[in-house]
Amino acid sequence: MSKPRRNDLLIPFLTIFLDVIAFEAAFLLSYWLRFFSPLTDYFEISLGVPPVGTYITASVIFIPVFLLVFRSRKLYGTRRNIHISDEFFVLIRLITIGMMIMMSATFFYRGFSFSRGVFILLWLTSITTVTLGRWFAMLFEQSLYRRGKELKSIVIVGKNKTAEQIYSLFISKPNLGFEVLGYYADTAAQSDSPLMECRYLGAISALSDDIVTLRIQSALVALSHNEQEQLIDLLRHTEGMNVEFMMVPDMLELMTTRLRIQEIEGIPFLKLKDIPMSTWNRILKRSFDILFSVFALIIALPVMGMIAVIIKLTSQGPIFYIQERIGLDGISFPLIKFRSMKIDAEKSSGPVRNKKDDNRATIIGRILRRTSLDELPQLFNTLYGHMSIVGPRPERPFFVEQFKSNIPKYLERHRVKTGMTGWAQVNGLRGDVPIEDRTKYDIYYVENWSLVLDIKIILKTIRAVIFAKDAY
Repeated sequence: MSKPRRNDLLIPFLTIFLDVIAFEAAFLLSYWLRFFSPLTDYFEISLGVPPVGTYITASVIFIPVFLLVFRSRKLYGTRRNIHISDEFFVLIRLITIGMMIMMSATFFYRGFSFSRGVFILLWLTSITTVTLGRWFAMLFEQSLYRRGKELKSIVIVGKNKTAEQIYSLFISKPNLGFEVLGYYADTAAQSDSPLMECRYLGAISALSDDIVTLRIQSALVALSHNEQEQLIDLLRHTEGMNVEFMMVPDMLELMTTRLRIQEIEGIPFLKLKDIPMSTWNRILKRSFDILFSVFALIIALPVMGMIAVIIKLTSQGPIFYIQERIGLDGISFPLIKFRSMKIDAEKSSGPVRNKKDDNRATIIGRILRRTSLDELPQLFNTLYGHMSIVGPRPERPFFVEQFKSNIPKYLERHRVKTGMTGWAQVNGLRGDVPIEDRTKYDIYYVENWSLVLDIKIILKTIRAVIFAKDAY
């Protein structure tokens, strides 16, 4: 009998170890900054220099508190190779909570006389050192996976389109840390299926017999609704076996990405759809849009002035191009851009989606599109309230009419304001990409909105604009 795999220990242990080192370094660094660094020239030490042992003792007491706070938000799970930017804001929030606990404790216990300045320094240094430590852990984890180490062994149950997508995902992204052993289905996949490259392990009923011999850790179930009876039999036959089952529903047109259970007077209701933003969240997002667009316009106005002059000198026609787009609740609005195409570019062809090496673009227009500078006037759209800084990109009515009939859940994009940039764009879905793929990311944004997510998208947008790989 094969022993079960034990590949869920190293990464959590390494992460905890690095967090301990990072917090200890933050305590010592804060001590040095407050009492021995050039900062002492600006912040006078009036009560003398405390012994370093005081800070070491405090770290021994409070580091476990920080670790427990992190543990409560599942920051020590396995397969933690997410991008550091996805975790940065979570770290800030949890370190802040830990600091508040620490400040409360030192208020009631006067044995530790930390000043406010020390708390501020400790907060800043902890964010820095912990982020660096987790960045190193992420790089180490991904290097393990690239070398085929610490992989989690999984199998796919089913051979439909969803099963094919699951297989393609894990094969194309080995740094996720999963080893696909094969797939189970009543019959083997057809020759034109991506699963032909995957090992066929037999009928679904054979899975329970292979769990121990193949050392299967997780089964990803992608069965159609008419195959659910087989899933029930499979769960019954695997009782008492240590294996994880994760199901991908095939009701993609109905189900949202975040199913919630709400109980009313003891009756559990499965919430399939929710209001994306409360009134307060709408106020918060609108306030952020106004502040950000005003700030951005102050910085961008000189650049916009130069672009306007260049457009006027290099091509005939107006500086700006105003086009009808569909926004919140399906209501149209006039979107404003710097003109990047020749006059009457669609006169003979009618509405056409942008494509690479578009001969309709002017010389300066190609540069503006490549750098996304043609979108800068949309800051006025945002300031006026037509758009948001972040949201699904607005589309023309002509294409909305096409997509709403052919793309599942396409109109769900209009439940929030459209934006200058979005979750799809920062994930590489710019230009001439399948609308189905872009819509999935847009729906994720609608259902998972937060101000932190908006800030993350803005930071990623800045990086995407600098490298400008997919814009045209």
